[in-house]
Amino acid sequence: MEFSVKSGSPEKQRSACIVVGVFEPRRLTNVAEQLDVISEGYISNLLRRGDLEGKAGQVLLLHHVPNVPSERVLLVGCGKERELNERQYKQIIAKTIQTLNETGSMEAVCFLTELHVKGHDTYWKVRQAVEAANDTIYNFYQLKTKKQAPRRPLRKMVFNVSTRKELTLGEKAIEHGTAISAGVLLAKDVSNMPPNICNPKYLNEQSIELAETYSTLKVETVGEEKMAELEMNSYLAVGRGSDNESIMSIIHHKGAPDDQAPIVFVGKGLTFDSGGISIKPGAQMDEMKYDMCGASAVLGLMKTVAELNIPLNIIGVVAGCENMPDANAYRPGDILTTMSGQTVEVLNTDAEGRLVLCDALTYVERFEPEAVIDIATLTGACVIALGQHATAVLSSHNPLAHELINASDQSSDRAWRLPLWDEYQEHIESPFADMANLGGRPAGTITAACFLSRFTKKYNWAHLDIAGTAWLGGAKKGATGRPVPMLTQYLLNKAGVMNED
Repeated sequence: MEFSVKSGSPEKQRSACIVVGVFEPRRLTNVAEQLDVISEGYISNLLRRGDLEGKAGQVLLLHHVPNVPSERVLLVGCGKERELNERQYKQIIAKTIQTLNETGSMEAVCFLTELHVKGHDTYWKVRQAVEAANDTIYNFYQLKTKKQAPRRPLRKMVFNVSTRKELTLGEKAIEHGTAISAGVLLAKDVSNMPPNICNPKYLNEQSIELAETYSTLKVETVGEEKMAELEMNSYLAVGRGSDNESIMSIIHHKGAPDDQAPIVFVGKGLTFDSGGISIKPGAQMDEMKYDMCGASAVLGLMKTVAELNIPLNIIGVVAGCENMPDANAYRPGDILTTMSGQTVEVLNTDAEGRLVLCDALTYVERFEPEAVIDIATLTGACVIALGQHATAVLSSHNPLAHELINASDQSSDRAWRLPLWDEYQEHIESPFADMANLGGRPAGTITAACFLSRFTKKYNWAHLDIAGTAWLGGAKKGATGRPVPMLTQYLLNKAGVMNED
């Protein structure tokens, strides 16, 4: 979809549709009042008749409103004005886009970006509108024989801002929102692909395709032969039961001089997690294709980074692997020697993500990074703790954790910090090895991060557990593309991009 911003009076807009808000109870926004005046009370008369109350998400599509040059006027309920928050704002935008997409309005001018959302400026409102719009129209039809796309989809959206001075902010918001949406779209598409197509080789091919598209990117490929040379025995053990080769893809973005230390993102890429010998229950096992959402988020993030050409050195690591039961699969009771030299007793082969990540986290030491952030659908315990609304952040470096939480607030891609105290380390002690790969039921998200922390002593590190936020189940089953918006915001802040004006 094409987006743009302008500043103008509603009565002068010539478009297929003009979108204005109505607050509860039946109170017109300032823009809607202007249309009501030129239409000689047409809109207010409809409201008095009870056609629209103004509750959040209500819509009323009007045709040929008197003296209004646009073909249609879409009234959108915005709830109570004083209660309008960021969540409700995004829901209103989503409902608007859905309605326009279903009613044949191929273009529209939207005045909802002039609504007051406490604590947020024009940049935030326009960027969130772009991201919400793209999220609303997303579908995954690649493998359907009959496509279900609307006959006359919405193709162009113009966001109106209050003054001409805000046009620059709006244009930057569209640039950022469009690039973030492109990354989210890629992350969703890769995540939603079935595991018979999306295997570690496929992830590597997606990485190479990105590098062929953007001149700032280049890719290194680390296959099993190279992993063996590097003694990445923990990573290799997880993939031993699969016919698909484990492949780690290293995507480099050069946006700054060579002497600037890179920021590294490591994504867990279990393209299917059966649990291995400790096999999972059959119910909803199909959703274990989403155990690579950390890797797909890294792919999406690197696409956004390249689209915006962020002036930082950034490295994305896609740690592809598949965990399957087989005569050659690793077993509970095995002791693995990791790339770092530390040993791990395997208590459960379904705690495999940390075994892949620990070697990847040791591998990235060679880049002498400013910071390393891993992204992983790591623990079911995270879903129990935070549900589907917040990504868990755990870090051994307070400033990095604060930067990530701040970015989550700014981007409305929510995250919450959990503790990483030394007391939790004792949960993963083993009588036979340096540590166990499982800490038991209590504090499962934290003990998993404790495990990873033992491989991150040489740099500043944070861990994002996205087990609850990476995809939705049930009737709305599908990947979300999170936390691409939050991580992009983190990088924009690091680059000082938001402070240029």
